[in-house]
Amino acid sequence: MPGSEYDSLVACIGSGFSGICVGAQLKRWYNETDIVFFDRQESAGGTWWINTYPGIACDVPAPLYSLSFEQSATWSSLFPPGREIKEYLDRVAAKYDLRSKMRFASDVQSCIWDAERQHWTLSIKDLYTGETYSHTSRILFASCGQLLRPNDLDVPGSETFAGPIFHSARWRKDVDCTRKRVIVIGNGCTAAQIVPNLLKDSPPQSLTQIVRSKHWILAPPDVQYTSTLRAILAYVPGALWMLRLLIFLAAELSFPFFYTNRLAAWYRNRATVRAKAYMRSQCPPELHDALIPNFKLGCKRRIFDPGYLKSLHDPRVRVETRAATRVIPEGIRMSDGAVLEADVIVLANGFRTNYFLDQLNIVGENGKTVQEHWSQFGGAEAYNCSALSGFPNFFVILGPNAATGHTSAIMACENSVNYALRVLKPILSGRRKIVSLKSDAERSYVEAMQSALAKRVWNTGCQSWYVQDNNWNAMSYPWTQAHYWFRSVFPVWRDWSLQ
Repeated sequence: MPGSEYDSLVACIGSGFSGICVGAQLKRWYNETDIVFFDRQESAGGTWWINTYPGIACDVPAPLYSLSFEQSATWSSLFPPGREIKEYLDRVAAKYDLRSKMRFASDVQSCIWDAERQHWTLSIKDLYTGETYSHTSRILFASCGQLLRPNDLDVPGSETFAGPIFHSARWRKDVDCTRKRVIVIGNGCTAAQIVPNLLKDSPPQSLTQIVRSKHWILAPPDVQYTSTLRAILAYVPGALWMLRLLIFLAAELSFPFFYTNRLAAWYRNRATVRAKAYMRSQCPPELHDALIPNFKLGCKRRIFDPGYLKSLHDPRVRVETRAATRVIPEGIRMSDGAVLEADVIVLANGFRTNYFLDQLNIVGENGKTVQEHWSQFGGAEAYNCSALSGFPNFFVILGPNAATGHTSAIMACENSVNYALRVLKPILSGRRKIVSLKSDAERSYVEAMQSALAKRVWNTGCQSWYVQDNNWNAMSYPWTQAHYWFRSVFPVWRDWSLQ
């Protein structure tokens, strides 16, 4: 911005759901358009641009997995394919004129708070030219998402494999699996979508799935998006909101499921009986012991079955529970010495979790990086899942502990954005230049957060991506989403310093 103290009022790292929500709400609430987005990808959409594997789809009902102020009546199903979600995000970005403010192939390498000038200085590398330049802003948002870095394969020898080996989040469109021997490693949400769709769209000669853990797989909600329903949603006033409200309430009413008290145990036991019956009815009897969990329902992320269990009846499919010990040129050697031959290996082994902003060098007012700040706590954390003391005018969207085990991450995203914009109102209205979180407020909040998490089912001992080895949970929100909404609507101003 020529003649200004900074290049833009707001800088936002990322242009996925969170970033688009930031830009749209800034314009809706404050008619503020002085924002620049930096994204290392070549298009907006975040995870819905990056992930293109067969069968990728939303695993949360779409009316809830969308922005409250931009509801859509055109979804093809309750769990629409990833392509539709990307198109939805493109429409929202176009409506609020955000595309012109997005800088793609732009890798933000550092963000340093300048106390004297009271703004952030970003160092950005242009991935097309290799040049590095700086950008200054009064306000900084990190809208980078949570599942950024695919897990490496923890089996040695991958470099020796004669064929292609790749992660689901880096799907290679140049690889045709038709009539090939395919091995899929993993059996979480992603694998449950890949397996049935790969069998249908690129019929392999064989598909071997290496199952290394168990997951509760539930019957999907029986709601058909018929042309009649779409017409009602499009033309009946309030119908879209009513459907969203019903889905929200159904999700919120399931939250007691995650407590560890007697009532929750009773509720969870009833749900476990139903889940077990569903899995037994759908998958081959010889796989019951291999697939049906023996840990508490809810301890890991639940999977709504996208047709995975029925696909296991396909004669081309083989489920393997032996441990993989080494990748060799011909395939994978198992613990008993047997070799699973393969032409293609697909990794559906998840992402690095409980780590945030570790690819960014963000330096606050005391010269400390975010990672150094977190080292005093034992893990990543954030006040109201979005703010850190010592980092003025800085908010993380979908930050530590913003993930939900029962409802939509987009609701949490929107709550985070709305909270940040309420706290930032003194700056956006021109009355103040700095909002800064008090350190004692942050510590009290984090202690309450971890204390509550210790009483939830996620921390009961099953191996999941919610909890680190030191029992620190930086992923889950231990209360309802209605609770998070309330906290986001009414900021506790005594926890903040304004200058």
